[in-house]
Amino acid sequence: MKKIVGVTPLWDEQLQSVWMLSAYTDALEACGLVPIILPLTGDPETARRALDCCDGLLITGGQDVSPACYGETALPQCGALAPIRDALETTLVREAAARDLPTFGICRGVQIMNTALGGTLWQDLPTQAPSDIVHRQERPYDRPVHPVSVMEGTPLADILGPGVHQVNSLHHQAIHRVAEPLAIAVEAPDGLTEAVYLPGKRFFLGVQWHPEFLFSTDVDSRRLFGAFTAAL
Repeated sequence: MKKIVGVTPLWDEQLQSVWMLSAYTDALEACGLVPIILPLTGDPETARRALDCCDGLLITGGQDVSPACYGETALPQCGALAPIRDALETTLVREAAARDLPTFGICRGVQIMNTALGGTLWQDLPTQAPSDIVHRQERPYDRPVHPVSVMEGTPLADILGPGVHQVNSLHHQAIHRVAEPLAIAVEAPDGLTEAVYLPGKRFFLGVQWHPEFLFSTDVDSRRLFGAFTAAL
């Protein structure tokens, strides 16, 4: 029987509408999984009950994580926020960790995984942590733009192999202080944390890049989704 993966919804503030990028669901379906879009709710009990239906959780990209989630005031460079998504995904991350439910975070996903467990973010890399690395590329997104280093002895090393790999990059926020329960798996050449995981779990992993956009052409991206599938 196909496994069900709950996918966190995207939110259009202007249209007041829940939506989804097909790249996420297409990649999951290509792995033989059944993606379902979770309800956008601020009610923790509703979020937990929705998770009961899922064999795994995919946390998608989207708006900036509110600095209020990690005790900071928003800087002028902070982008559009979605507080209801922050509330939903914080509940889901903590619940999934407690249940040992396989969880895969992408871009905003890895950021909310970090803040939900006690970490902080850079609100705006260009002003707070400037670098020569291109962390926010222009279209097309299905091409790598900078290298990352996968650390030996981490789940990412088991999946991709240790050493240098190439990734795409579509963000201006990123992990600053890593949450105490999490461990770093990947770094960019400028020292920025590009992936973290929760030790001792079947699969609790977040990456800062977008493997869903690279899925059809990139072996590493297919391996990531494949490892998530195998953990369900």
